[in-house]
Amino acid sequence: MALPDRMKFGIFLGPFHRVGENPTLAIDRDLELIQWLDYLGYDEAWIGEHHSSGWEIISSPEIFMAVAADRTKHIKLGTGVVSLPYHHPFNVANRMVQIDHMSHGRVMFGVGPGALPGDAYMMGIESTTQRARMDEAFGIILRLFNETEPITYKSDWFELNEAMLQIRPFQHPHMPIAVASIQTPSGVALAGKYGASVLTITVPRDPTSADRGNLNDLWTIAEESAAEHNQTVDRNEWRLVVPVHLAETRKQARDEARMGAGYFLREYTEGTNGRKSDFDGPIDKVIDHMADTGAWIVGTPDDCIEAIHRLDDLSGGFGGFMVQTIDWAPRDRMLHSYELLARYVMPHFQGSAIATKASQDWAIDHQSELLSGRMAALDRAQKTYAARNN
Repeated sequence: MALPDRMKFGIFLGPFHRVGENPTLAIDRDLELIQWLDYLGYDEAWIGEHHSSGWEIISSPEIFMAVAADRTKHIKLGTGVVSLPYHHPFNVANRMVQIDHMSHGRVMFGVGPGALPGDAYMMGIESTTQRARMDEAFGIILRLFNETEPITYKSDWFELNEAMLQIRPFQHPHMPIAVASIQTPSGVALAGKYGASVLTITVPRDPTSADRGNLNDLWTIAEESAAEHNQTVDRNEWRLVVPVHLAETRKQARDEARMGAGYFLREYTEGTNGRKSDFDGPIDKVIDHMADTGAWIVGTPDDCIEAIHRLDDLSGGFGGFMVQTIDWAPRDRMLHSYELLARYVMPHFQGSAIATKASQDWAIDHQSELLSGRMAALDRAQKTYAARNN
């Protein structure tokens, strides 16, 4: 379809840690993972904001990103996402600008309405107001990023009185901005309204799948919304998020994440969030079902390459592939999975192995003449040596 010459690769870090483990160590391991990805050459990491339910334990992505920025050199760090209805937009804008400066321009700003019902409930926020409040706050934040005149604005949930930022964003005109799209088309519509990129948490299923819909239809909504508001959206800035675990063989990949995947679906997706699953079989067969139906990518690097091409067909083209990070395999196996993706999948979609392949092909094509030249050189060397010693 329309994949870019260099696709972006990264992670979407909720994070997901099974309840019962040491949360301090879990956060430490998340930071170590970002360092590992930086070493491997990943482009981005998006960090979530959650306040309830026990699995996704990072409540301030900005604090996490500040520490991660200090420990890394290249990888870009994004809020995945700041739940805008939970915050005064002036505070959000100021925090993002500060970390933009502190990281010297390595941050991205992802926004959403808030995904966990418990978060909004604990803060006394009516769930039916969240998407409208996100839209309102997002518009104000963009004005604060872009305008230099004081802004006065009164809402039913926040107020600005001649508000202006003390410092402008480090990146011009501001850091990259994305809108999360998870369960409804409202996210892609909002992205189109403001000309932002899209983070779609999805699964690579057939487009006729009733529970997820057609990815290409989602992008059509974004384009239509953009046109309505005199904006543009770019497929190359559209990121798709999918759970992934890789190993040398399919069986090994499934076995490594088998029980962790079962716990994730049964204890988090169904048990904690109460979402209905399409698989009610044994817990140790969850990963087989999800991999066989294409809901998760669990297999070899070649399987992952094939799945990304399938996503391309379903979506009509996108520009970023993000692994939904789930703590479902032994630590060394999880890190190895990211290494396999970096070594064998990323080059396929970033063109980084084209030159080495072309060089090898050239050597094979010229093998006869090169070998004959080498043999002639060796023969001459032997004769020269013999002549000197006679």
